[in-house]
Amino acid sequence: MRVLVIGASGTLGSAVATALEGAHQVIRASRNGPVQVDVSDPSSMDALFAELPYLDAVICCAASGPLVDLATVTDDEIVAGIQGKLLGQVALARRALRHLRDGGSITLTGGTFVAPFPGASLGALINSGLEGFVRNAAAELPRGLRINLISPGWIRETLVRLGMDATPGTPVAEVADAYVRAVEGVAQGELIRP
Repeated sequence: MRVLVIGASGTLGSAVATALEGAHQVIRASRNGPVQVDVSDPSSMDALFAELPYLDAVICCAASGPLVDLATVTDDEIVAGIQGKLLGQVALARRALRHLRDGGSITLTGGTFVAPFPGASLGALINSGLEGFVRNAAAELPRGLRINLISPGWIRETLVRLGMDATPGTPVAEVADAYVRAVEGVAQGELIRP
């Protein structure tokens, strides 16, 4: 398959691209790589898809939501979080539909955690929106196309990089395997937690 991985320069995106490369042709895209795209910029996505008209799968590992304090977060920060991770991935999915071969797939990235914790309210809002979008969009997709959402929770390597306790984190290789299963499998409209 010809697979586009957006966010391929990050911890997760790089692991996903590497996990797929043994069996598929992978195109690595990111804001600063040789193949450039920014999911918060619609014209950037349009330019990317104009160069890559025929794909079998599109994966987005690029969008992340900030941890914010509900008492001090500004309206502008909330809008920016929603624009980048929620609306950016919705815009990506809409564009991908026109460039996927029949039976192709879209895999987005959420991040809802099992238990609430301070700073996660904006993320919960965004990720709940993504879950609802994917569940319902699955019923609307033409030509046998599929869409799924991976919700990785904490990634062990990210916790280590942040100097936090890595115990509750899932190794990035295990999370990457969930993306591979979503692309190669038959799941449709599912929230997948590695």
